[in-house]
Amino acid sequence: MINIKNLSHSLGGNLVLSGVNLQISDGTIMGLVGINGAGKSTLLRLLAGVYFANEGVIEYDGKSPENEETREDIFFLPDDPYFTNTSTVKSILNMYKQFYPALSLDTYNSLIDTFKLDENKPIRAFSKGMRRQAYIAIAISIKPKYLLLDEAFDGLDPLARKRVKDELIKMVEENNSTVIISSHSLRELEDFCDMYTIIDNKAVSSSGDISEKTNRYCKFMLAFNDSIPSDIFNGLPYVSITKSEKFVTGVFEGDENEIKKALLKLQPVVIEQLTVDFEEAFISEVSKNDKL
Repeated sequence: MINIKNLSHSLGGNLVLSGVNLQISDGTIMGLVGINGAGKSTLLRLLAGVYFANEGVIEYDGKSPENEETREDIFFLPDDPYFTNTSTVKSILNMYKQFYPALSLDTYNSLIDTFKLDENKPIRAFSKGMRRQAYIAIAISIKPKYLLLDEAFDGLDPLARKRVKDELIKMVEENNSTVIISSHSLRELEDFCDMYTIIDNKAVSSSGDISEKTNRYCKFMLAFNDSIPSDIFNGLPYVSITKSEKFVTGVFEGDENEIKKALLKLQPVVIEQLTVDFEEAFISEVSKNDKL
């Protein structure tokens, strides 16, 4: 288990994270989300031991990431991994084998073959997506207990994304690994993550099961014969509204049956309940926090 207690950190004199508290169970795929500059990458670097926190504690099964044995269980893939002008996929693989001797060459070769990468070609000649594929192939082949991925799907085509998701799920099921992955593609995370954590206003604004998060909100589209007044949802727990002349769509927080009863009192010509996805739930969460 990863346990984060009262974590705060500044970069360049600017407070990036403040009072972060979070527990992440083993065998979990957790999506880490937040707007640009929220502190997602900083949190991943703190978890990986790249940064040392100004305040607070990070523990892996009760041990610090600075512990040598613990560091062997962690692999962090940043969004901009370093390579030299002469680096090839094979040379990077050989480097990581020194630190992670249990690296599976069978898994590596299978992924390299799937991605159709030339392991002897300089990485500088690869596209962004190909570079990402190469590093992910190595990361998954290491099969770490804790895998930290920053924008892992950036630049990947749909087939590559599906293969990566399948491999991550397989790794978690077979090794009880924990995967923390940040991404701007929230629909991507919803597909295969068990849990989520939203970083907002330098702290964890909410965390939990993705399906439970989306179930906190409901969405209705209404149609009226006449123009819609600007204050139509006053008194209702709405978090966002989209209006045209005679149609209005609202996202609400609360019990869907109670909200539907209240909406029916507005006497719409048509009322239809729509699905709320994780991206809409995230936007609703951040918008709600901005109003506070």
